[in-house]
Amino acid sequence: MDFESYIRDIEDFPKPGVMFKDITPLLKDPLALTKACDALMKSLNGLKIDKVVGVDSRGFIFAPMLAAKLDAGFIPVRKKGKLPYETISESYELEYGTDVLEMHTDAIQKGDRVLVHDDVLATGGTASAVCKLVEQLGGEVIQCNFLIQLTFLKGADKLNGYPIESLLKY
Repeated sequence: MDFESYIRDIEDFPKPGVMFKDITPLLKDPLALTKACDALMKSLNGLKIDKVVGVDSRGFIFAPMLAAKLDAGFIPVRKKGKLPYETISESYELEYGTDVLEMHTDAIQKGDRVLVHDDVLATGGTASAVCKLVEQLGGEVIQCNFLIQLTFLKGADKLNGYPIESLLKY
C-alpha cells in the first residue's frame, strides 16, 4: 500500500519553518489504518515481545493495536504529571528546551522484551528517553518502530544502535 499518499504536509506547524507530517488522513481510512498496523507487525519478523511502549500521544494509536496482535501488554509513556501511580522519569532535549517523560514504576519487569513505538522519529530525543526508562526498569529494548522517520534530522544516531524500523522515510 502507498502509505505516503495518506500523509499530509502542513507548512509552518507547530512553528514557522517546520513541515509537519500529518498522519490523520491515514488514521481516518480503515483500510490504510489496518494495513499500516499489519506492515508494522511484519517489520517485527516474529520477534517475541512482552510489552509495547507507546509514546504520548500519537504513539497511543498503534502501540495498543500492536500489543493486542502480539499478545503483549501496552505501556503508556506520558509527559510529566499525567500518570496516576508512582513513576520514574527521564528528561530529554527539545529544539526549544527540555521536557520530561514518565512511566509507571511497575510497567516493565526485569527481562521484559520491549517494543518502543511512536508515530515519528525526528531528532531522537523522545525515543532515546523512552529506551532509558525501559532499561531503568530492567527491560530490554528489542526494536523501536515508527510510522515515519525524518532521516535528515538524524534521530537514529541518538538511539545507540537499537534496531529501528519505519514505514516511511523522508
